[in-house]
Amino acid sequence: MGRIVSENELIAGRLDWARNGLRVVFVHGVFDLLHPGHIRLLEQARSLGNLLVVAVQSDARNLSESAAASAGANDRKSESPRIVTPSAERAEIVAALAAVDFVIETDAAAIADFAERLRPDVFVKGASPDKSHPVAEEIRTEEIVMRAGGTVTVIPLEPGYSKNSLMERIRQASA
Repeated sequence: MGRIVSENELIAGRLDWARNGLRVVFVHGVFDLLHPGHIRLLEQARSLGNLLVVAVQSDARNLSESAAASAGANDRKSESPRIVTPSAERAEIVAALAAVDFVIETDAAAIADFAERLRPDVFVKGASPDKSHPVAEEIRTEEIVMRAGGTVTVIPLEPGYSKNSLMERIRQASA
């Protein structure tokens, strides 16, 4: 079971891990309404190294995007907010998974800066059609990791699992 830590605590631990030859894998995402696709992504990411660090995207950006999306929307699918579970709860849930060693909460716009400080050996991206983070920030993160000698690994989306499909099942069950 993982622990929720501060960025500074994680960076301090990273120096010891490097000295001990431990391979650090880093993945970030929203992880709202956790489903088997998330679990499999994190398990596959963990298999790429000795320690898995997960950054759970904070609520600030998600809430502003949800409000903007809802403002002009009339269809039933857009009535629900984009984020269902607050980031502190999402972080707690992700930290409870066996594959996860450490969890931080951070804004999507700060991912590249955090990766530059963490210097992960592997940066894992889930191949998701949902672009909940800035594309430029994602590219910058990849460049930072590769420049520091790390690798970028894309893990394909797990067929049949997504937050949207889960939300649709909930709507159908409650209808």
